Amino acid sequence: MQWAVATYDTAFGYVSAHGAPLLDLLDPQPDERVIDLGCGTGVSTAEIAARGAEVIGIDESLEMVNAARSEHPHLSFAVGDAHDFTLSEPYDAVFSNSALHWMTRDPSAVISRVHAALRPGGRFVAEMGGAGNCAELIAAVQTAWRVFGLPEPELPWYFPTPAEYATRLEEGGFVVRLLEYFDRPTRLAECPEGAADWVRLFAPELIAEVPPEIAGPLLDRVNQLAAPALRRESGWMADYVRLRFAAVRQPGGDELVQPPTPQAPPTPHTPPGPTGPSGRLSDLPHVRSAPQSPSAPYSPSAPQPHSAPRA
Repeated sequence: MQWAVATYDTAFGYVSAHGAPLLDLLDPQPDERVIDLGCGTGVSTAEIAARGAEVIGIDESLEMVNAARSEHPHLSFAVGDAHDFTLSEPYDAVFSNSALHWMTRDPSAVISRVHAALRPGGRFVAEMGGAGNCAELIAAVQTAWRVFGLPEPELPWYFPTPAEYATRLEEGGFVVRLLEYFDRPTRLAECPEGAADWVRLFAPELIAEVPPEIAGPLLDRVNQLAAPALRRESGWMADYVRLRFAAVRQPGGDELVQPPTPQAPPTPHTPPGPTGPSGRLSDLPHVRSAPQSPSAPYSPSAPQPHSAPRA
């Protein structure tokens, strides 16, 4: 996923702004160690640190991590894939805001890595898109692609039902303490081109696969299709549906793994930062990459009406 980092915080700052209740649910304490998984540009990471906790932000996007390190040079950030990272020391909590639905390769593997990163009794507090998230936006995209005779777009998100994700958490060794599922219509205040701007930010890979000469008309058609449901006198809306939860790691289960992964030599032209020369997890003394194992793409046992996308 290639993010438009320069416009993310300005045009889509609501992603972080809506995270305040989630931070309150996390309630980080001064003596705690917290992971911000899918940290983006580090806004929530900084807020967790401001409450006194020791925190590390992890994101798969090097561009996002570089931006986070530039904005918050006193904090630690690292590039890492949530599907296969591991830590040599246990943390007290894992926090994630609007990121888990992007981790589509194997959602259960992400839960497994979070479980392994936590101490027994540690908590996993997160919010993600739930089933039905962006249904109108997605329907407009899919219809526009069909109108232009394009193949069905492969959407880059995973939006589970509450029951589905609760089952995954329980099977992954967690006790679910809180699970909320709610609509949150969100104004796209900085999107002068409405749904088209939303697609450009959250699904740029779809546009990259389209012949350049039809990209503009195609997005115009997306706007036409989405407008009846999502355009208001006050501006464009996104039809968000959120899944928020707090879960606690049960005692026992898989113990932390510390594979003897060889360290790559520093890259001479990359300036050092809080996480090491490359900014990657493997450069931290207590963080290593888990051994890679092939995993099939996630495929639900029964089709969900809107379980493919993320935003």
